[in-house]
Amino acid sequence: MENIINNILIFATNIKTKNDKEKISTELNENPEIIQWNIDQEDIDCVLRIVSETISEEQIINILNKHNFNCTPLE
Repeated sequence: MENIINNILIFATNIKTKNDKEKISTELNENPEIIQWNIDQEDIDCVLRIVSETISEEQIINILNKHNFNCTPLE
């Protein structure tokens, strides 16, 4: 039976360019708590979606802030 993952965190960011995305991709890819992530750079809010069972909104915000990006949780 497949595991159903119900924990998807959604954020508005200012990750607008390919270079911006590359700045955070290594850290997000290497984080063992993150199952999957993507950024919709065509959306006005540059929406970041994180699939994880354990990581918190605060942890994601801290990761992005460390790279000088804005990150605000969306409902």
